[in-house]
Amino acid sequence: MAKESIKARERKREYLVAKYAKKRAELKAAGDYEGLDKLPKNASPVRLHNRCKLTGRPKGYMRKFGINRVTFREMASAGKIPGITKSSW
Repeated sequence: MAKESIKARERKREYLVAKYAKKRAELKAAGDYEGLDKLPKNASPVRLHNRCKLTGRPKGYMRKFGINRVTFREMASAGKIPGITKSSW
């Protein structure tokens, strides 16, 4: 489980990216790179990192489900994810 401060920092980045998205697009289209430099660093979408929505784990993230592989396996085994069954052959 990730620390709450790390999760909060990531949420703050997501908010800033959404807030400045339109302004970033306008500045990029105009070619105003000095204006882009004046925006906050965390307003850049490159600084976002995918994290598990339940635990905050940064590694082993599965985009389709929004959770990490460990949580996915636990939930799939418990039958909490519709349409997912353990394979056997």
